[in-house]
Amino acid sequence: MADIEVLVTLGLLSGAIVLFVTEWLPVDLVALGVVIGLLVSGILPLEEALAGFSSPIVITIAALFIVGGAVMETGLADTISRQIIRFAGNSQLRLLVMIMGTVALLSGFISDTGTVAVMAPAIISISRKKNINPSRLLIPLSFGSLLGGAMTLIGTPPNIVVSDLLFENGYQAFGFFDFTPIGLTLLTAGIIYLAVGGRRLLPDHQSSTQLQRVESPEELMKVYKLKENLYRLRVRRGSPLIGKSLLQSGLRNEYGVTVLEILRRAEARGGARLPEIPLLGIEPSTGTKLSPSDELQADDLLICQGDLNDIGHAAAILGLAVQPARAADQKSLVNNEVGVAEILLPPRSRLIGKTLVATRFGSLYQLTVLGINRPGIENSLSLKDTPLQFGDILFVQGPWKNIQSLTTQRRDFVVMGQPEELKGTPPHSKMILAGMILVAMLISLLAGWLPLATTTLIAAFLMVVSGCLNMGQAYNSVDWKSIILIAGMLPMTTALEKVGLVQIGSDWMAATLGSWGNIPIMAALFLITSLFTQIISNTATAVLIAPVAFSLAVKLGYQPQAFLMLVALAASTAFASPVASPVNTLVMGSGSYRFKDYFRVGIPLILICMTLTILLLPLLWPLG
Repeated sequence: MADIEVLVTLGLLSGAIVLFVTEWLPVDLVALGVVIGLLVSGILPLEEALAGFSSPIVITIAALFIVGGAVMETGLADTISRQIIRFAGNSQLRLLVMIMGTVALLSGFISDTGTVAVMAPAIISISRKKNINPSRLLIPLSFGSLLGGAMTLIGTPPNIVVSDLLFENGYQAFGFFDFTPIGLTLLTAGIIYLAVGGRRLLPDHQSSTQLQRVESPEELMKVYKLKENLYRLRVRRGSPLIGKSLLQSGLRNEYGVTVLEILRRAEARGGARLPEIPLLGIEPSTGTKLSPSDELQADDLLICQGDLNDIGHAAAILGLAVQPARAADQKSLVNNEVGVAEILLPPRSRLIGKTLVATRFGSLYQLTVLGINRPGIENSLSLKDTPLQFGDILFVQGPWKNIQSLTTQRRDFVVMGQPEELKGTPPHSKMILAGMILVAMLISLLAGWLPLATTTLIAAFLMVVSGCLNMGQAYNSVDWKSIILIAGMLPMTTALEKVGLVQIGSDWMAATLGSWGNIPIMAALFLITSLFTQIISNTATAVLIAPVAFSLAVKLGYQPQAFLMLVALAASTAFASPVASPVNTLVMGSGSYRFKDYFRVGIPLILICMTLTILLLPLLWPLG
């Protein structure tokens, strides 16, 4: 029976790893499948299989997402990053150092993905102003966030995972700054590497698209050739569109024509309509603007954007007269009330995998998508049939207030460039309040007044109660995919220990490497962990390998702290692949990076981190 349980557990683990690598299924769904498999097979009882969902690790990480969300929503993170980067001056070397130092500082306390999402638009803007290709700065931004997360207990989930494992086995859990000496050393080494020798390895790509290198609406309109594709369509008498609303017209879905504005000429006194000829010369200021739900009438004027062939096809079928756009039409697209912006889809966006039609984007957000840009693809993508992907950039047009509302939905959107029209004065009192709660949380963690989960829960609660973010924003700030992934994989470690696979793994490593000494063992453990973290989540890697490392240390007669910290640090070295970490993927399109760019720059950094880790950890945490 025991052999069958071993085979079943190995099968579930192997299947999960294959699905993580291939991404045939979402990672959170895979984790739930692991839980179900352990339940159905009888390897774990119900209480143990579902224990991950009540684990202090999961509660702590969820609370930290909310705290980080408040820091983002109040503008505190953005203010800190912009102020620090301002000191970089005109030196590219100093700029690189400041970028890595800033993102590392923020990532030590809040989500590295959120930090990069906040800082990336500022970095791209700076690179444009200083005439530096973004590819020279965005890998340092990504790698700096990964190294910064390794510096504190709450900086990255693997640190929390290994600390909790120590506590569960009767050892003193890691303190808040226990990771800082080695983490700061690795960060310093990473900065020196990328600022000196690594600079030669950093790619110097011209962006395949200039989308994210502009921030003013006028520049965006030039990039997307909006003015060149702008036309007027007049509804002729007898057109089948008369009596239909724009939503019923099919212009967007059937003909690929986007209507940006509907105008109806003013009526003369007494209710008589003005003659038809002056209509052709009306400017937006002299007509009445209609909503998409209003029924169209003869002589209504549609200001449209689209390919000339699509415009001509729609005009011929639907009885519309084509007129060239006028200067006033262009001005009506971007003014104090309406404008254009680019919206990046982050890793957790709920739009991923769906088409714009399926998401009901226009009706839900009251914005019009004029184009989809996908890194590495130059051809225009269908607005109707294209399933959206992580990293896609939507070019949207509509009221500034509706664009502004997207900035509060950080889970689904990142508003790129931050046009001046969106830059309101952040609520200073909320920013200060969020900073005070964050500092109080850190002081409590340092002093050890309360357990980690309790402290972070209180901080998250205070962030919501104080109004730094509302409940909707709090829910949106939590990366539920990561939460379910962790909760689903934690029972796998229980199963691995229960059926004896952890013991088997540690016995094999001890028998194979035990006679070589602690340095080769630590090097092998580091490389195995780093390899896993390039292909599956760093958290899942820590969850799976930490128990083996703990058992190996105990078997060899070592104190386990150094081995577990090594696993956590190695899990943060997601440098060699664009899919190893969301932050790597987040900057891939902006920097026009290829897979080999990460491999070329990341492999030496992994080896540097491994060397420093295995040399310094036994000094900081003696093995004997």
